[in-house]
Amino acid sequence: MRQADAASLKSGFPSLFRDRLARVWNDTFLYTLLSVMIGLLVGSVILTVTGFNPIEAYGALFNGVFGTGKTRMYAVQYATPIIFTGLSVTFAFKTGLFNIGAEGQYIMGGLIAFTVSVTLHMPSGLHGAVAVLAGGLAGAVWGAVAGLLKAYKGIHEVIVTIMLNWVAFYFSNFVVMMPAFKKPNSTASVDVGESARIYTDAFKENFGAVKIHWGMLLAVFAVICCSVILNKTTLGFRLRAVGFNRNAAEYGGVNVGRSIAVSMGISGLLAGLGGAVQTLGVVGRLTQLGAQEGYGFDGISVSMIGGISPIGALFAGLFYGGMKYGGSKLNTIGAPSELVNVIIGVIIYSIAIMGAFRAVVRFIRAKREGMPL
Repeated sequence: MRQADAASLKSGFPSLFRDRLARVWNDTFLYTLLSVMIGLLVGSVILTVTGFNPIEAYGALFNGVFGTGKTRMYAVQYATPIIFTGLSVTFAFKTGLFNIGAEGQYIMGGLIAFTVSVTLHMPSGLHGAVAVLAGGLAGAVWGAVAGLLKAYKGIHEVIVTIMLNWVAFYFSNFVVMMPAFKKPNSTASVDVGESARIYTDAFKENFGAVKIHWGMLLAVFAVICCSVILNKTTLGFRLRAVGFNRNAAEYGGVNVGRSIAVSMGISGLLAGLGGAVQTLGVVGRLTQLGAQEGYGFDGISVSMIGGISPIGALFAGLFYGGMKYGGSKLNTIGAPSELVNVIIGVIIYSIAIMGAFRAVVRFIRAKREGMPL
């Protein structure tokens, strides 16, 4: 009996090991963490080759983010709009759409929030809430345009959103230069209305000049809402069904065209909120820009690092914002701050390569075991 049990246990080891290995292999967090380690390793090699001490450089980067309460809050402030745009791209990805237009939606959100702040006169608090909501709705409309063209005219959302990015960019520059909004002898607008500002000085003694605004809490709330919508509601089920298989979703009674438009609208809403809170909480004005700022494109990176997950977008946004802000401290030891861009690029390439490799492994395993692909 003991021999039989021993033989059974021995034969069970390989299958148990394979099951655990499969769970690890399919764990998005672990392979994302591995990608981050690869990025940091490549950064270490580059630093060493160029004559810098990697430990000293990463120490400066780490201290630049976590050294004081002030630097920590600056990192969170930097990350807030990127969390919104990363969440925007993630929401669209979850429904089978590639929203490369988060940049334009972000711009429109900031523009309309600014316009509401200087043209309406309302009590403090209420004014800021209305301006932020208006910015979010502007982003939603900008995203819904691409969704409607995709749903009912078959025009790919990538093409439309790229074009809308430039429309939003030049329209914003046009509005900034209008006499009603332009600051004299400047390429910037007048300041946003004081009653519409959403930052607080309550923590000034602790964090100095850092503008702490309630848009930071709004970002966390948006992450929770997106997670609930996608995973706990019938709307989320319909949107994800369209993302998995549009033909099957339509056969199951889902209005595919409406779902695409709604998904792009919600995605645009999130990016628009990012632009609104950044304008009202940090920048305080609009500027005539020579190039797009890139918050929407950073959102694509955040979405990928976060594993196309709302919760992942929150932590990936904090990581990305911390790296970007802390990277500026590399200059204190003479190392180029652009190294952070190289590290993030390697991380994204690693995630993409691992995703492709895992797909090949699943294909081979399914073929070998006779399972459906």
